[in-house]
Amino acid sequence: MNNLPMLDHIEKYTQKLLRDRTAMPESIRLYRLDDVVIASRSDEWLPVFTEVFTGLNVTALLFGTLTLPFADLLVERSAPEEDRIKPRDSETRTFLHDIPFIRKDEWTGRSKEELAKKIIACLKERKAVIIQGLGVVASGGVTVEQAYIGYSTIFHTTFVKYLLDLLTEGFRLPGEREMFREFREKWLRPIDAAGLEFAEGPLGGNAERGVPPHPGPLPQGERGLIYDEICRVGRYTVEKGLVDSFFGNISYFDGKTISISQTASSLDELEGHIDPVPLDYSSTAGLSASSELPAHKAIYLSTDYHAVLHGHPKFSVILSMHCTEEDCDIEDCGKNCRRKREACGVPIVPGEVGAGGLAKTVPAAIKDAGACIVYGHGVFSAGEKDFQAAFMRMVEVENRCREEYFSLMRNKDR
Repeated sequence: MNNLPMLDHIEKYTQKLLRDRTAMPESIRLYRLDDVVIASRSDEWLPVFTEVFTGLNVTALLFGTLTLPFADLLVERSAPEEDRIKPRDSETRTFLHDIPFIRKDEWTGRSKEELAKKIIACLKERKAVIIQGLGVVASGGVTVEQAYIGYSTIFHTTFVKYLLDLLTEGFRLPGEREMFREFREKWLRPIDAAGLEFAEGPLGGNAERGVPPHPGPLPQGERGLIYDEICRVGRYTVEKGLVDSFFGNISYFDGKTISISQTASSLDELEGHIDPVPLDYSSTAGLSASSELPAHKAIYLSTDYHAVLHGHPKFSVILSMHCTEEDCDIEDCGKNCRRKREACGVPIVPGEVGAGGLAKTVPAAIKDAGACIVYGHGVFSAGEKDFQAAFMRMVEVENRCREEYFSLMRNKDR
């Protein structure tokens, strides 16, 4: 059997982990079950994960050490009787529900067969598990891609929860202050649009004439220009860390048709994964479109925007969940918050993700400022003619939220 295509697939996601800066390079191990276990490397862990495959109905596993210690610190901060972390962001709630963990004293000094049994037990319940002091194991029922998504989700959710917990609870463990300072000074990178190019709108062949978007169906050649720009801006959004590859969505409205990324598509690989959805739903293209299509459509129907970008920038998500209200009887803030809230002047809105709920809250919030934050979820930003304004607005929102977060931490630590 020729395993070269599978090895290429493993290499692809190894490179994505390195690009995302989510895994320590020397720690990355990807495994794919075919006739035999195909591994990205052959080492002492291969027998362990070969054993894990025997106890699970999955075909892919990813094992790696996170580049930040946040997951381990969340385990350390957990009560002794707890065996899982329960973040409140939307990615966790819709994709993972909660995150099981194996404490360091549960595996240290024990056989790898015993560790394999613990991993199997956790992955039977959830898609990923944190092993304190070692890393994260994520499973893919069918593909390596699914394991990559699970690992990336763990990185995102533990990042958000740990920094939110610091904001609400302060430093509790030895060395946390020093680690936090190193994270800020050495790990974080500026987010800007330096070196990025954007097509000037209106898109679809009318930019040079300076006329409104095409009033009727676009010829295939002109639609191709829209698709090219959607693909390019999708890549920018991932490369700048404003969204993990498989989350977020993007669309452009030409006056009659919404060109939108497909559901479960990777924002940095949108070629062949964009749907043209007529405003009147006169075709079946909308069946595979992003689950946030209703929100995009509602924005276009109620505003003058023609480009919409949705990402999950981390500090915007953190501040959206930072609430100082003490006497509140709302149990599910993400869906039912009644307060008028904002972060750095940007409105924060509730709404059920992926079920049309954001179509009720996002359009009014985004209309004036061109951007809004969805509680625990991310940022919607829009552009009047093209994606440059939408992208720059998202960058601005995240940078302002980042600055505000560290300002709040400085004040708290005095």
